[in-house]
Amino acid sequence: MFGYVTPELPELKVREYQRFRALYCGLCHELGRRYGLRGRMILNYDFVFLAALLSGGEETCAYCMRRCPVHPLRRRCVCAASPALGAAADMSVILTYRKLEDGAEDSRGLKRLGYRLAGAFLRRAYQKAASARPAFDGTVRRELAALYELEKAGCESLDATADKFAALLASAAEEAGEDARRPLHELLYHVGRIVYIADAWADLGEDFRKGEYNPVAARFALTDGRPTEEAREAVLATLMGSDRLAAAAFELLPAGYWTPVTENIVYLGIPKMIREVLDGTYRVRKPGLPKEPERLTGGTESEP
Repeated sequence: MFGYVTPELPELKVREYQRFRALYCGLCHELGRRYGLRGRMILNYDFVFLAALLSGGEETCAYCMRRCPVHPLRRRCVCAASPALGAAADMSVILTYRKLEDGAEDSRGLKRLGYRLAGAFLRRAYQKAASARPAFDGTVRRELAALYELEKAGCESLDATADKFAALLASAAEEAGEDARRPLHELLYHVGRIVYIADAWADLGEDFRKGEYNPVAARFALTDGRPTEEAREAVLATLMGSDRLAAAAFELLPAGYWTPVTENIVYLGIPKMIREVLDGTYRVRKPGLPKEPERLTGGTESEP
């Protein structure tokens, strides 16, 4: 989950957009409180989605007004610290650090050096997060190691490689309440699978130029970095299949304060991302305060 899981902002009501922005700022402050500036630097939209899901069926959210290094002159409404924000912050540090390690193993030259320097910068924060979430850290380490072995062997099974990333993300469901744990595990599994395959599709050209392994290229024997129509149709079918299973799992979660936002992501944001990635028009959203949409679509209600 690195920039692919975002809401369809024009379809959010005004109050829902404001909630999402407050949650985004709340996670930023939680990362800063726990890990300082290095924690804030890894903030992304994907873990805001995770924080909303881990909040479960809560009926409200505590808000406060705070300043931050990016907006020092104007206080902004943010979600106050909560167990869900704490879990999302810790997991984002663990997963980012492990991905940096994995990137260093896969890369060469200056790119490898860059991964190693970034990992060194984040190491102290990772050690703290891993101490707080040892079970999640262990799962991430185990699944990424298995994924690395598959990639090193040039695995031609898209399901086998995607399963490893999906499994590590699904393990975040252990932080949820007992009534939500099972459906949340299923939801996160399929979101992780979607993200892994979509990212592989988006990287086809770059991986070909660098001579690096790509699971989509291996599965469909693509030798020039260009996807065929047959490959596109097959990948679209498997991604939309996972999207339907994720939506089915979402319906089993208890409804709560964040449901309108997470519902938007599951039913609108993720399907739109899939289509745009396969069409080559998707751009991963960079970190930054969510911009208020310029206009709402015709079928959207808005409230002050």
